[in-house]
Amino acid sequence: MEKETLEELRYPIGKFKAPETISNDHIQRWIGVLEDLPKRLEELVAPLSDEQLDTPYRPGGWTVRQLVHHISDSHHNSYIRFKWALTEDSPVIKPYDEKAWAELFDSRTAPVQMSLDHLKAVHAKLVYLLKGLSEKDLKRVFVHPDGNQESTLEQNIGRYAWHSSHHYAHIQNLIGQKGW
Repeated sequence: MEKETLEELRYPIGKFKAPETISNDHIQRWIGVLEDLPKRLEELVAPLSDEQLDTPYRPGGWTVRQLVHHISDSHHNSYIRFKWALTEDSPVIKPYDEKAWAELFDSRTAPVQMSLDHLKAVHAKLVYLLKGLSEKDLKRVFVHPDGNQESTLEQNIGRYAWHSSHHYAHIQNLIGQKGW
């Protein structure tokens, strides 16, 4: 097998780039990714031992355990951002230090089932919410304070579908590399 570069290990499916025009088909596919992630992720990591869960997906990267907890934390924050954008006019969201969160005791040591269960609940609520959004709702925005970057809800659906697939690929690639 050809040795992958650090960039390929970090971004196995490439970096997120929203399409210029987001169609209803994009939205439906992205919601499908979000709907399927909890089950797919659980099936992927359930057979892994604690030693395997504590293996970094790349040199200097997070462990599988940290990735699972990160996905849950990140998608929890995203759900809140959707709610803010739907109930406030262009809210400035509160960012969080995902690297610091991943280094917290719970992210490094807690059973992954806790975050898998949390992800099931958050995604059930998120998907239900997303399926009920109107075209007007999808155009609502929030502002990320880093660079005052504005994001529409339709872009954020794509971003989190990508985020789901991005981290899933990290774990899947590690499992393939190690022959687990």
